[in-house]
Amino acid sequence: MRAARLVVAALVLAGSTAAAQERPVTIKVGTALDGKGGVLRNTTLTISGSKIVGIGAQPGAATYDLTGLTVMPGWIDTHVHIDWHFGLDGRFRSRGETPEQQMAFTIENAYVTLMGGFTTIQSVGSPIDKYLRDFVARGVIPGPRVITSLRPVTERTGTPDEIRQFVRKVVADGADLVKIFASKSSREGGGRTLDDAQLEAACGEAKALGMRTLVHAHSDESARASTLAGCTTISHGSQVTDATFRLMVERGTYFEPNIGLVSQNYLENKARFLGTGSSYTEEGFAYTEKLIPMKFEMFKRALQIKGLKMVFGTDGVAGAHGRNSEEFIGRVRDGGQKPMDAVIGATSLAAENLRLQDKIGALAPGLEADIIAVDGDPLTDITAVRRVVFVMKGGKVYKNVPRAPRVAATATSQH
Repeated sequence: MRAARLVVAALVLAGSTAAAQERPVTIKVGTALDGKGGVLRNTTLTISGSKIVGIGAQPGAATYDLTGLTVMPGWIDTHVHIDWHFGLDGRFRSRGETPEQQMAFTIENAYVTLMGGFTTIQSVGSPIDKYLRDFVARGVIPGPRVITSLRPVTERTGTPDEIRQFVRKVVADGADLVKIFASKSSREGGGRTLDDAQLEAACGEAKALGMRTLVHAHSDESARASTLAGCTTISHGSQVTDATFRLMVERGTYFEPNIGLVSQNYLENKARFLGTGSSYTEEGFAYTEKLIPMKFEMFKRALQIKGLKMVFGTDGVAGAHGRNSEEFIGRVRDGGQKPMDAVIGATSLAAENLRLQDKIGALAPGLEADIIAVDGDPLTDITAVRRVVFVMKGGKVYKNVPRAPRVAATATSQH
């Protein structure tokens, strides 16, 4: 099984790199994006244990020479479903699989996501996420740092009192945040599913417990109601109006659109999803196709709203893991976002959204040494994000691809 082979190889790599990282290391950089909008030139990052302890010139040879690459903080994806995969039959869902096989696929997804440059993910959510989170944190599974909601609040959760009880239970079970479905899926039109009292119960109880909330909301009505209920983050927002965006700014609500990967991935893998759920129908996929330009139009409007805190999230599902960086390309090339703003949305702003800004999201002394490098300059060619050649998480190197000399382009003969 490909998943099992990847896991074994990753564990061997994790063990060897862990031993190599017991002493301080230095990384020489020519160009680094610090995650907050700044650019560092011709400097050295010094790492001790899991932390960055210094930035500045250092004498002698560096442990890793990343000059010629673009270095930046490890990326953060604030919205994935890390356990979603295509099963043994090549189709979505886990029919006929054992729990062990399901976990192997989840570990595989985590590994390829880390290799793609994402050192932290928020998975919303499945109970299996908790086990992945804890094993990755122990250092025995190579993968991104995992934050999980375990189980979501939906219209079936019940009355406001039942929702409050559910929130208390999911937090007691170990959730890091509360996920809420306030609207239907995009394939079903995205109509509102929770009323004001239910939203206020979910977000209010979470806030009372010191927890963040992430709300699935496509319709403008559901996004506006969630914002008024004091929820932390609105996800999707495919039908949101400028007035609601301005309300988000007033309330300090974060916005997590996903325009560059999830819908495209569904269409690319239509045959694998079709018929595996109530919304995976021909009609649903036809709506998904129509939704793509709608989402880009929404995103371009959102970019014009001053002060809107737009974080990076992909809604990565089966087929998308390891390709999370495609969201950057959609946002910049097709959506018109400035490349530096896209990087900030996946680093320091995403860390702030997760309340982890004192730990991750930037290149600065005292923060975790989550450091990646891409071959190329994403500020001038956003497709460079596809070429991740170095990944360090918490001071451990998980990927360091030797760079082959670039061959100059030559004229080709007619064919």
